[in-house]
Amino acid sequence: MTAEATATESTAHTGTQNGHGGASQAPESGHNTHTSAQKEPRDARELTERYIAHTYGRFPLTIASGHGSIVCDETGREYIDLGTGIAVNGLGICDEQWVQAVTAQLGKVAHTSNLYYTNPPAKLAKLLCERTGMSKVFFANSGAEANETAFKVARKYAADRHGLASDGFPVRHTILTLADSFHGRTLSALAATGQSHYHELFQPLTAGFVQVSAADGIAALERAHAATPLAGILIELIQGEGGIKVLSSEYVHALEQWCTANDVLLMIDEVQTGNGRTGALYAFQRYGLHPDIVTTAKGIGGGLPLSAALLAERVEGVLTPGDHATTFGANPAICAGSLNVIERIDDDLLAGVLAREAYIRSELEGAPGVTGVSGMGLMLGVSTEKPATDIVAACQDAGVLILTAKEKVRLLPALNIPMELLAQAISVLKAACAR
Repeated sequence: MTAEATATESTAHTGTQNGHGGASQAPESGHNTHTSAQKEPRDARELTERYIAHTYGRFPLTIASGHGSIVCDETGREYIDLGTGIAVNGLGICDEQWVQAVTAQLGKVAHTSNLYYTNPPAKLAKLLCERTGMSKVFFANSGAEANETAFKVARKYAADRHGLASDGFPVRHTILTLADSFHGRTLSALAATGQSHYHELFQPLTAGFVQVSAADGIAALERAHAATPLAGILIELIQGEGGIKVLSSEYVHALEQWCTANDVLLMIDEVQTGNGRTGALYAFQRYGLHPDIVTTAKGIGGGLPLSAALLAERVEGVLTPGDHATTFGANPAICAGSLNVIERIDDDLLAGVLAREAYIRSELEGAPGVTGVSGMGLMLGVSTEKPATDIVAACQDAGVLILTAKEKVRLLPALNIPMELLAQAISVLKAACAR
């Protein structure tokens, strides 16, 4: 997860579907009938509707400030935040240590481009490699960009290893992904996404992507590889935008073995699952996997845009100068904040994530109106008897912010949310489910 500004992020919001499986339709606000006679917009909502592209169905709430797991609207009313900006503010809003790390670097140099060396990204890359067993890191800005990096590495690796066909394309160039996956909003990331309704308005998508269902097992991979030889396979261990669906350990280990035997790169999209969210620094570590590429974003920046593609030893040298680049990737100020975040995702914090998961499950499993809880760590989906959107609205009215994923309520609280706030929020959620 990927995945930035996903449709589920939009459909979590109030409003009606637009019929294309994309962003929900927000109330009409006259954004297409701008005349000089109209009242000049003053507040955030009016300005947004007038001047920002109409691509999101937004909640009727303006967030003015926040700290930790509390946000405040313009009137000063407080809300407990169980969404963290869609798994971005992993240590809460305006975390003091993170703010200090970012502002200290801003006072030195905010941006240089990647034509020069700076300390924060170098130290961050070293830490990520040490904590994951990977060998190199490419920094970018969004989950989609990190996944695009993975696609390029896989195709260049395959070309280097297996050569070119008579048409000039690599003999192996196809990327396989799974049904119900989500990998981003660029054309290639959409092509990788295993949900056809995202594709409808943007054809033709990038060629060279195929999808199979995990339910069809390894035989489906073999059939796909026989039809069009694979360069790489990209999976989410928990399909966030697909409805908080957790892949089985048996399946992913069989997939890893198949990839090794067939010289196909195993790539794991940890855009949403990464950076402590599942109770390990990265979810692949909970599975005991050894991927060739790991992509991540969201929580790695602590609240600012940052993504990374982590490269294992056998692909660390695939990209060379001129093969790939980004102007803002590895921004020193953002990397300084990220370094602070990753350093603090230690064993104690991760144990706290698992303890909070256990508490949430103990409260919700079997509760009135709740039919199931899926997910891992603090990336949880709650199946309910009532429509999830109704529960989201009821919780917001009661001062708790939650999200949806497909038909489920989605919980993405801060990794360090105080237990008393969590208990208060879960009590509100239980009441909304039971009513």
